[in-house]
Amino acid sequence: SAGLELSVNNHAADFTLSTELGPPISLSCLVHNSSQAEELLWYRGNGKVGLKEGNKVNISNICISPVNESDNGVTFTCRLARDKSVQVSVILDVQFPPQLSGEETLHVEEEKDVTLTCNSKSNPQAQSTWLKDNQSLTLQQSHHEVYQTSEIFRLSIKKVQKSDNGTYTCVMESPLGRGTRDFYLIVEDKKPVFPTEAVIAAAVVVSLTILFGIVARKDKIFKV
Repeated sequence: SAGLELSVNNHAADFTLSTELGPPISLSCLVHNSSQAEELLWYRGNGKVGLKEGNKVNISNICISPVNESDNGVTFTCRLARDKSVQVSVILDVQFPPQLSGEETLHVEEEKDVTLTCNSKSNPQAQSTWLKDNQSLTLQQSHHEVYQTSEIFRLSIKKVQKSDNGTYTCVMESPLGRGTRDFYLIVEDKKPVFPTEAVIAAAVVVSLTILFGIVARKDKIFKV
């Protein structure tokens, strides 16, 4: 395979291909400097792509259709079958506006903690913020806590009060668009806490009273 080279879409070295959601894209792999029929292989990540006969020798084409979010960051590699070190890879850079999801309605008891989790996908990465009742949320130290990764934007509220009741909006903005997701936080009255030990003690007293009552009247019961 000395002297043999491959190219994908006229690129002889690894490259990144920027695209958008929806329209299909084609990748064409071509053998250069070949004096004989050379078999080609395609891989998506580490998985081998199935090719039809007639689409394997000296030139091979694959189509990704439709392009979706799961294709973002995926590497497609064309290799020479008899010498897999001869290869060219292309990384897909699929750009799309923010897409948000998460549990919409949350019920929480007063004085308990709650977390609103806004799941987000976007490329390029979006700028994020939280609103409360359509106003910028003022974060209070020791009451609010924000956590963020490339796919999660989370708001935690410690010991919720009735004043925390309302609509919280996760806002994501990128050069390709804006996405929002509403979360309805319903703060419920604190439930009365029963003293467990007192309840157990009362149950024991009642049980013993019944037991002693039966023992005291056992002669009369047996006569009946």
